[in-house]
Amino acid sequence: MATIAAKLTTKNLLLAGILLMLAGDFMFALNDAMGKWLVASFSVGQVVAIRSVGAFLVLGPMMARQGAGKLFNIERPLLQVLRVVATTADTGCFYAAVVYLPLADVMSFYMAGPIYVAALSHFLLGEKVGWRRTIAILIGFCGVLIILKPSSAAFSLASLFALVGSIAFAFTIILGRLLRGTSDTTLVTWQTVGMLVVGAALAIGNWATPSAFDLGAMLLLGVVSCIAHLLITRALKLAPASTLAPLQYTLLLWAVVFGFVFFSDVPGPRTLIGAAIVVVAGLFIFHRQKVVDTVPPEVVPKGVN
Repeated sequence: MATIAAKLTTKNLLLAGILLMLAGDFMFALNDAMGKWLVASFSVGQVVAIRSVGAFLVLGPMMARQGAGKLFNIERPLLQVLRVVATTADTGCFYAAVVYLPLADVMSFYMAGPIYVAALSHFLLGEKVGWRRTIAILIGFCGVLIILKPSSAAFSLASLFALVGSIAFAFTIILGRLLRGTSDTTLVTWQTVGMLVVGAALAIGNWATPSAFDLGAMLLLGVVSCIAHLLITRALKLAPASTLAPLQYTLLLWAVVFGFVFFSDVPGPRTLIGAAIVVVAGLFIFHRQKVVDTVPPEVVPKGVN
């Protein structure tokens, strides 16, 4: 009976992780569409800075409930700093890319996140990656190259921002798993502080006084993004990264929908072909992960909020 109960608990945790990841991805897609609209009128640094202030509307009560002690008494400080750097690079590069590229194009780069996770998991998480998944990783990289189209005419700075941001996103997923013993509040608070500092620095000399409506929109952007981060941070504690990573593909669907509805953007054939290759490669990696079952499901450590 104890074994059956343990299996049911594990399945429930996995299901909860999957549902939270899907909800977090939707919130991120909404955040992305709002961010693209705002960076058309304001600098990336200003949007990121005010967005970070808005996030504290959600984090403030959570910080008060948790207490200041847990914010400073953290495990593995170096990894915490690396995670702050990765999340800041992810956010900053994304907004810098959507200034010039359609939302779906930028998200197509981010679809390679599961592929990067699979490639990095061997070195950072100790997961075994067999020859089949190695081939799938290489095919996925080919899909990224098709989207990137590395020529003198199309190898743009905006594309490089999207590529670097997608790699930073993959590191965020990996580091989230390594730091699963740290509370959600602590993880998201420090990444928000990092983005606030960097955003404020970038906004120097590029500040435009926003209207009350624009200021409210940027603060709301922070609330939406904070909720998205909290949902995904919790999901990564309930299910393995390799299980949740493929769910990131729902972001592409939302990006196409929001891009068309709000910006009249339609992805081109090259983007669709490259994205299809990346998605198929990522789904195969996910399938092989389930077959070989190299990452056992884990429960949330005791004491984690």
